[in-house]
Amino acid sequence: MNQPLKNLEQLLDRIGELARHNHQVSIGMVVDSVGNRSFGPLLMLIGITLFSPLSGVPGMSIFMAAFVLLVAVQMLIGRKQFWLPKYILNRSVEHSKLQKALNWLSKPARAIDRVLKPRLTFLVNHGGSYAIAALCVIVGLCMPFMELVPFSSSAAGLALLALGLALVVHDGLLVLLAIAVFGITFSLLIMNLL
Repeated sequence: MNQPLKNLEQLLDRIGELARHNHQVSIGMVVDSVGNRSFGPLLMLIGITLFSPLSGVPGMSIFMAAFVLLVAVQMLIGRKQFWLPKYILNRSVEHSKLQKALNWLSKPARAIDRVLKPRLTFLVNHGGSYAIAALCVIVGLCMPFMELVPFSSSAAGLALLALGLALVVHDGLLVLLAIAVFGITFSLLIMNLL
C-alpha cells in the first residue's frame, strides 16, 4: 500500500513512475496510485491537470469540472472512500504528453514544497475541510463557463491545486491563496460574460 503523500513532488513522482512504465496513463491508474480515500491528493491531481499544458486539450475543463464535483460532493456528504465512474477512470493521456507536463511542473513543484509548512491549520482541519469541499463545488460549477475565457481554467486549476496541497500539508495560507486566485478569476469571468 502506498504511503500518504506529503507534498507536490511526491505526487509528481508517483505519476512519473506510471508514465515510465505505461504507454497510456489513465486517471484510474493515478487514483489507484494516490489512493481514493484522500481528498487532498485528488484535488492536487485535478489542479495539476488544469494548470499544466494538458489543460489545452479540448473539453478538459468541463471533464475536470465533473471530476471536482463528484469528489467534492462525496466529501461533503461524509464518504470515506470516493467513487468515480468508469468514464472518468478510463480517461487517459499519452506517455509523451504526460511526461511533457511533468517536466514542465517539476521545478515549480520543488520551489513550492520548500515554502509549505503547517500553519493556520484551523482552515484545513475538521470544519475547514468541509468549507474547502464547498468551495470546490463552487469552482466546479463555474468551470464550464471558463472554457469561454482564455487561461481561466488554468487559474481554477491553480486554486484547486492550492486547496489540495493545503489539505495534504495542513497549510491554511494556501486556502487563502486559493480563495484570492478564484475570486480574481471569477471577477474576470463575470466581466467577460457581461
